[in-house]
Amino acid sequence: MLPPQKLTSKQTFGLLVSICLSNKKMNQSSHPPIQADTRGVRRVEFRALGTPCAIQFRLEDENKSLQFLNDALGWLSRFEAKFSRFRSDSLVSQINREAGKNWVRVDTEMSEMLDTAERLYRLTEAILDPTMLPMLQVWDWKKLHTQLPSDAEISHAKSLVGWDKVERKTGKVMLPIAGMGLDFGGFGKEFAVDQLVQIARQFGIKDALIDLGRDVYGLGGNGLHPFWHVGLEDGINPGNCWGGVAVSDFALCTSGDYARRFEHQGKRYGHIIDPRTGWPVANGMRAASVCAPSCLQAGIYSTAIFVMGRKDGLAFASCAPGLDASAQDDCGIERTSGFVKRQVQAA
Repeated sequence: MLPPQKLTSKQTFGLLVSICLSNKKMNQSSHPPIQADTRGVRRVEFRALGTPCAIQFRLEDENKSLQFLNDALGWLSRFEAKFSRFRSDSLVSQINREAGKNWVRVDTEMSEMLDTAERLYRLTEAILDPTMLPMLQVWDWKKLHTQLPSDAEISHAKSLVGWDKVERKTGKVMLPIAGMGLDFGGFGKEFAVDQLVQIARQFGIKDALIDLGRDVYGLGGNGLHPFWHVGLEDGINPGNCWGGVAVSDFALCTSGDYARRFEHQGKRYGHIIDPRTGWPVANGMRAASVCAPSCLQAGIYSTAIFVMGRKDGLAFASCAPGLDASAQDDCGIERTSGFVKRQVQAA
């Protein structure tokens, strides 16, 4: 997860909208500036998990709409407070500080997150490794890189990475080597999207678009169409879209190196690291997009495709039922037949 803005008890993520929270109760004297259009779509924009986010939904009842936002943004605030490594008071930061020293007690939510991390690690054959933090720190794309990390630095970071090193027992976890660290950024936003979708459903919302940093899930449609139109950014020409997808009752995630990267001596180094080499992915890939039943599934497969490369990645994704994908590299764009069917030209 990326660095969050600091919260107060009366703010949610320094939002472009301001939702007042007090524990789980909404301050009824405060009315969040919800944008609404003629189709009855309500929209709020904010920052969370270090990235621009938005929630759009259709719900006639004003009070119910406010309560939905209160519950959704409150859940997201608590999620970030517990699982962000950028917050020194988070549980994951406590686990990282105790690496090589002590066992740390974990609650049910953290245990479930660790279970999810292990499942994704096995599924992707170690491509998605939640212990990648040492490598991410070596290759911090936000720093000014006057020189690349040395082979020794990369080798040392690799020695600290590997989910199989993590020790667990009932209600406790330990990172056995000093310098190890957990980072749930590889699937945290996607996990959160799925949880917000569940909250929307609990409120009886049938039409919604949950967007956390371009990891999206669409429920129903936007009032004009029986779907939500989501653009596909061109990895070679960022800021432009090469197509769009009609998203309805499924998730769409894109992994790419066109937004978070640095250049050194004319060569591009993206933020997605291949744990097998310890280096940023350098296989010619620019972007990979996946449509899947859940945002978590869409996110992990888009990352896997990006790391594996167009041919191997799409072959890997083809084994998953209900999943459609596209892969863009320096040579062009390849799409599964199902992905083509999901595309639209305009909304």
